[in-house]
Amino acid sequence: MTVLKTSMRNFLAHKGRMALSAVAVLLSVAFVSGTLVFTDTMSTTFDKLFAATASDVTVSAKDASDGGETTSDNGKPPVIPASVLADVRDVDGVKSAEGALHSTSLTVVDGDKESLSPTSGGPTIVGNWTANDARTMKITSGAAPEGPDQILVDADTADKHGLELGDEIGVISVVGTHTAKISGIADFTVTNPGAAIFFLDTKTAQQALLGESDVFTNVNATAADGVSDAQLKKNVVAALGGDYKVLTAKESTEAGQKDVEGFMSVLKYAMLGFAGIAFLVGIFLIINTFSMLVAQRTREIGLMRAIGSSRKQVNRSVLIEALLLGVVGSVLGVGAGVGLAVGLMKLMGMAGMELSTDDLTVAWTTPAIGLLLGVVVTVLAAYLPARRAGKISPMAALRDAGAPADARAGWIRGGIGTFLTAVGAFALYLTSAADKAAEGSMWLGLGVVLSLIGFVLIGPLLAGGVVRVLGVVVLRVFGPVGRMAERNALRNPRRTGATGAALMIGLALVACLSVVGSSMVASATDELDKTVGTDFIIQNDAGQLITPQAVTAVKDTPQVERVTEYKWTEADFTTPDGKTLKNTAITAADPTYATDLRVETVEGQLADAYRPDSMSVHEKFAEDHGISLGSKIDVAFKDGSTAGLTVRAITSSDAVVDAGAMYTSIDTMAKYVPADKMPLDMLLFVSAKDGRQDAAYTALKDSLHDYPQYTVRDQTDYKEALKDQIGQLLNMIYGLLALAIVVAILGVVNTLALSVVERTREIGLMRAIGLSRRQLRRMIRLESVVIALFGALLGLGLGMGWGATAQQLLALEGLKVLEIPWPTIIGVFIGSAFVGLFAALVPAFRAGRMNVLNAIATE
Repeated sequence: MTVLKTSMRNFLAHKGRMALSAVAVLLSVAFVSGTLVFTDTMSTTFDKLFAATASDVTVSAKDASDGGETTSDNGKPPVIPASVLADVRDVDGVKSAEGALHSTSLTVVDGDKESLSPTSGGPTIVGNWTANDARTMKITSGAAPEGPDQILVDADTADKHGLELGDEIGVISVVGTHTAKISGIADFTVTNPGAAIFFLDTKTAQQALLGESDVFTNVNATAADGVSDAQLKKNVVAALGGDYKVLTAKESTEAGQKDVEGFMSVLKYAMLGFAGIAFLVGIFLIINTFSMLVAQRTREIGLMRAIGSSRKQVNRSVLIEALLLGVVGSVLGVGAGVGLAVGLMKLMGMAGMELSTDDLTVAWTTPAIGLLLGVVVTVLAAYLPARRAGKISPMAALRDAGAPADARAGWIRGGIGTFLTAVGAFALYLTSAADKAAEGSMWLGLGVVLSLIGFVLIGPLLAGGVVRVLGVVVLRVFGPVGRMAERNALRNPRRTGATGAALMIGLALVACLSVVGSSMVASATDELDKTVGTDFIIQNDAGQLITPQAVTAVKDTPQVERVTEYKWTEADFTTPDGKTLKNTAITAADPTYATDLRVETVEGQLADAYRPDSMSVHEKFAEDHGISLGSKIDVAFKDGSTAGLTVRAITSSDAVVDAGAMYTSIDTMAKYVPADKMPLDMLLFVSAKDGRQDAAYTALKDSLHDYPQYTVRDQTDYKEALKDQIGQLLNMIYGLLALAIVVAILGVVNTLALSVVERTREIGLMRAIGLSRRQLRRMIRLESVVIALFGALLGLGLGMGWGATAQQLLALEGLKVLEIPWPTIIGVFIGSAFVGLFAALVPAFRAGRMNVLNAIATE
C-alpha cells in the first residue's frame, strides 16, 4: 500500500511532465481503436445491405459469381431464360417469385454527357425495379419507371449531381446508349455505401442492358409461411436440376461479405501497421520520459533507499506510475478512437462512400485491445528506467541530482547495436544479390528490421560525431549560444539518441518509400519510351471495357492512321508436358500490336504470333513447361471451343509493360469464340497520320464526347497519370506516417521540457551572469534543431539505403532505374529543422520566464 501511495503522489506531482507521454499513448491507442471501429462499422454497413437485399432464394446462371458480380468479358452479365421464372413459381413452398436483371458493366451520364458514376470507386448499377428493391428503397418523389422513356434514380446520386424529375439520363452499355427521363427518386432505407443505382422497367432493362428479351440475370423467390430457406432451395434445385446456381439468403449474404472481406482486411491491417509504427515511436518517448524523471529524482530515490525501501519497491513504484500513465492514456485513447472513426466516416462521405453513424459499431474487443496495448506498451517501455531506478544506492542521497551513466551498459549496448547493424547490412547485401524477388524480399525484411534496431542501439554512439558535425555546419554561426546548444545536445548522448531515433523511424520509412516510388515512375517511364510505339492509348481508368460503339467512333476519326484493339480473356492451357493450367490469361490483339508495343523476344518474332492458329508465350512459362518454337498448346477458350495453337514466338519475362502476357490474334480467338461471347477491348492503341498528332489528339477527344468513361492519353499524359497514381498512394501512406512523426515531435518537446526542468539551477546561473532571455530561448531552440536534424540525417540515410535495396528487387521485375528524389529528401531534411524549431517553442518560452533567483535556489 505504501508503494502504491508513493507512486500515486509521484504521478500526480509530475503529471505535467508526463502529459506529453500520455498524449503519445492516447494518439497510438486512438489510431488502433479508430481503425477497429471504422472497419467494424464498414463491415456492419455491408452486412446489413447484403442481408436486406438478399431474397430467400436466388436463382442465377451457373457461371455467375456468388457475390453478385454481373460483369463479363463481353460486357453482358450471365443470364438465364425467362422460362425459369415460371418454373420457380410452380415449385412447392414458393410464395412469390420475380425476374430481376442488373448490370455494372456500363456508364450513366447526364444531359451534358458528364458521368454520374461514384467518385469513390463504388459501382454503377442499372437494373429493373422489383419488389425486392422496394424492400431497401422507398420512392420519395415521382413514381416507378413505366415505359422506355422513364428511369428511377437513387436519392444520394440525385443529390450529388443535382438531378431532378424530368432530367434526361443516358445509359451507355455494350448494346448502345439508351436515354430516358427521371420519373422518380428513391431513398435508401438501409445505408448505401456509395453505389449509384438506376432502375428501368423490365422490358426496357432487357433491351438496354442485354439487347434481348425473355432473359433475366436472376430470379428472386420468396418462401411461403413455414418453409425454411434451406428447404425452399432443395425444392428449387429438385425442380430445375443442376443447370443453375441456387443460393439461400444466408449464402448470398456470406458471398457478398466474402467479396468485401479482402479489401476490408487490407485496409484494416495496413492502418494497424501504421498504428504499430506510432506505438514504436511512442516507446522512445516513454523511455525518455521515465529515464529523465528517474535521473531528476536520484536524490529522492536515494533517500527512499536510505530509510528502508528495497530495490523491488523502488522498481515497482516506477512501474506503477507507468501503469497509471498507460491506463489514463489508453482510456482517453479509446474514446478519441471512436471520435476518429466518426471523422473517417465523414471523410469517406466527402469522397463518395456514405457510412451512417447509425451503424457505428464498437465491439467489446475494441476497448479491450486498446487498453491492453496501451498499458502493456507503456509498462514495457518503462521497465528499463524502472530497473535503473532500483539500482540507485542510498549513497545517491548525498550526491547532486543525476545518476552517473553506466559506461559498461553503454558499451554493451553499442556492441550489440553494431553487430545488429552489420548483420542487417549483410542481409540487405544478400537482397541486392538475390536472383528471385520472393527470396530477396525475405532478406529485405530481415535487413530492414535488424538495421533499424541496430541504428536505435548505436544512436548514442553516433550522436557524438553527428551532432559535432551538425554543430560546425549549423550552430557555430550563432557564437557562444550555438556552442552551448551543441554541448547540451552532447551532454546526454543516450537521451539525444533516443529522441532522434523516434524521428528517425518515421523519416526512414518516408525516404524509403520516396526512393521506391520515384524509381518505379522512372523505370516505367523509361520502359514506355523504349517499348510503346503508338501515339495514343484509350482506356477506362476503372477497368471498364470499351464498347463496340466507342471503338467505331475511334476508328471513324479522320486523322487516325490505325487502331489496334486489345482484348483479354481466360482459357485452360494444356501444355506439351501434359499439364492443364486452369483459367490462364491470354491476350488477343490485332497484328499491328507488334509495332505498337516493341516487346523483346528471345526466340522468333512477335509478329508471327498473330498468324492463324498461332500464339506467343513468355520465357519463364516456356522453361517451366518445356515449350520451344513450334510446340503446340491446346487452348480451351472461355465461352468457346478448344484450339491447337502453335508457339511462334517466346518473349522476355523481364518486360514491365504487359509483363507475362501471352499473345494471339483477334482473328484466331474469333475462330473459336462465338461472336456474342467475344471479349470487349480493354485498351485501344491509336496511331495518327504523319504530322497530324495534335489534330488527332483533339479529334479523338471529340469523337469520344458521348463516351466520357474513356480517357484519351498521349505518352506524356500516360506518364503523368502513372506518376499521379503512385503519388496519390505515397501521399496516403505519408498521411498515415504523419501520426508517427507527430508522436516523435512530442518526444522532442518532452525531452526539451524535462531537460529544462533538469537544468533549472544551471539556467538560473547563466541568466545571473548575463545570458539574456532571448539568448536562452535561442539556445534551447538550436538544441532542438540539432536533435531533429540528427534524427533526420540518420532516418533519411537509412531510408535511402532501404529504398535503393528494394529497387534491386524491382529490377528483377523489370523496373531497373534507380532514382533518388533529392528534392523530396532535401525538403524533408530542411523541414526537420523547422520541426525542431516548432518543438522548442513551449520549452523555450517556459525557460525564458523562469525567475532567476528561484532557479538558482532550486535543489
